[in-house]
Amino acid sequence: MTFLLFWGMQNLIAGGNDVMSEPVKGNVLDFIRLKKDESVVKKERQVQKPAKPKEPPPPMTTPPMQQSNPNANATKSSFAADIQSDIGLSGGLNLDSGDGDYLPIVKVAAVYPRRAQSRGIEGYVIVEFTVTKTGAVTSPIVVQAEPEGVFDRAALDAVVKFKYKPRVVDGVAMSVAGVQNKISFEIDG
Repeated sequence: MTFLLFWGMQNLIAGGNDVMSEPVKGNVLDFIRLKKDESVVKKERQVQKPAKPKEPPPPMTTPPMQQSNPNANATKSSFAADIQSDIGLSGGLNLDSGDGDYLPIVKVAAVYPRRAQSRGIEGYVIVEFTVTKTGAVTSPIVVQAEPEGVFDRAALDAVVKFKYKPRVVDGVAMSVAGVQNKISFEIDG
């Protein structure tokens, strides 16, 4: 059977060799229409310059900038680290303050620890430190904390960034040891 199929296919292929070379027999209608040659006309376009404005446009006014509120997209639970004034001096009270005592210039708010915030823990830390002749803070230590160990690191990090006007006695800046500061951590709302 397979042999017959191969033999039939061979005959079909061999019989079609002259199909393309022989002229067409009979009448064949040709439906192809030839178009007449068309002349191509190119349009010449000129670029027109825009008309000059008679008057210059009015100056643009800048809309007033609104103060962005950084807490606008904040979550409802807000927190605050309250920095209270210095509690006391261990070096004694100096009544000769003719030149000036130390004064806080910059107090950086402590960063509320995320873990404490997520758990709703509130508390405070009392930190003792030394205000140097340059007004920097050195040797901060935690005197008291409630709860202990939760806010210590955040309070110490904030206190180191404090800046003071140093105490000046007789025109000479002096360092003050034993300055205490209470930093409270409270969640609002």
